[in-house]
Amino acid sequence: MDTRKKEAKLRKGVLEICILSILKDNEMYTSDLLAALKDARLLVVEGTIYPLLNRLKNEGLLSYRWEESVAGPPRKYFRLTGNGKVVQQSLKKSWQALSTSVNLILK
Repeated sequence: MDTRKKEAKLRKGVLEICILSILKDNEMYTSDLLAALKDARLLVVEGTIYPLLNRLKNEGLLSYRWEESVAGPPRKYFRLTGNGKVVQQSLKKSWQALSTSVNLILK
């Protein structure tokens, strides 16, 4: 049994709510978003986050703007849309209820 694969599935399952929550009050460049996830000890590779950001944008939960960079190509800054804020709050409530239930079982 490979527990690393199971752990990766758990992390991937909560990644969407983490991204929406990080972007709740601020817009961010992807590398800053990755750094925030890393600071929370949720390690994610770029190959995982870019498709997720694109899917969230296509679902209308994120929008972005381009900003010119003095040290390279333009940067894409992501932020929550109004609908993204509603979904983030809903997922937060669901997560709190779920984590309470799971923690009761794990004790």
